Amino acid sequence: MSLALTCVAGVALDIVLGEPRRMHPLVLFGRWADALERHFNVAGRGWRSHGVTAWCLAVLPLTLLAWLLASLPGVGWLVEVLALYLALGLRSLSEHLLPVIAALRQGDLAQARWCVGRVVSRDTRELDEQGVARAATETVLENGSDAVFAALFWFIVAGAPGVVLYRLSNTLDAMWGYRNARFERFGWAAARIDDLLNYLPARLVALSYALLGNTRLALRCWRQQAPQWDSPNAGPVMASGAGALSVGLGGSAIYHGQAHQRPALGEGPPPQARDIERALDLVWAALGLWLLVVLLGGWIYA
Repeated sequence: MSLALTCVAGVALDIVLGEPRRMHPLVLFGRWADALERHFNVAGRGWRSHGVTAWCLAVLPLTLLAWLLASLPGVGWLVEVLALYLALGLRSLSEHLLPVIAALRQGDLAQARWCVGRVVSRDTRELDEQGVARAATETVLENGSDAVFAALFWFIVAGAPGVVLYRLSNTLDAMWGYRNARFERFGWAAARIDDLLNYLPARLVALSYALLGNTRLALRCWRQQAPQWDSPNAGPVMASGAGALSVGLGGSAIYHGQAHQRPALGEGPPPQARDIERALDLVWAALGLWLLVVLLGGWIYA
């Protein structure tokens, strides 16, 4: 039961406080990761073994530190709560996407493009209203899995060290996990480890989305469309989420100056501003479902 209450406390802190405004620990970690990458990936020529070494030096010492601090009598519970709080990003996700919704509803396409460009990696300068809404909806569904549910999953499985291991690994994937000349070999380990850590959480999230929306369509889209997606974890999450919302996602997008024709996801009309809000509501509802299951499990176990 203490684990369940710790989960609720960590989520509550994220909802009330949001991300730290000054010197988030992940900012400091990012600087350390940059230093490691400059050392081990000189001129973008680092090998896979270099990437494995850099990943171990970046992640394992801090994971061990989290385990030691969480084991301290009297304050270990506080370390657990803070570790989960710092790993979550639900309020941040909402804070970044609500301005997109507001701009679209006001008919300010330029502002909507700028706002969504802050949270997606695709080129947003030429997007129309449907393109902005599509990018924002996809981001809500995918980042809900990465920034909320996977962190919560690994906290439930392994406490503070588990959530620290996951969040740092996910950050390194965002920094090193690119398929380009610089990171193709060096970032291989970061990308593969992140895929492994997200495998089970992503499928639990896809199931949660399906149960809370158009269940039959979501399950069909998950089964038929997810295998066509490049990412083994984003595919199930986004296909199920699109089906649950009964909207059409995927399609053409421009990344780093190159057009990519992505497989279709979901089924239905293109998303609009209200569908971004519906996607956020779906993430919140799924979080409530997860917490309810954890609390019931803790109560039954107690």
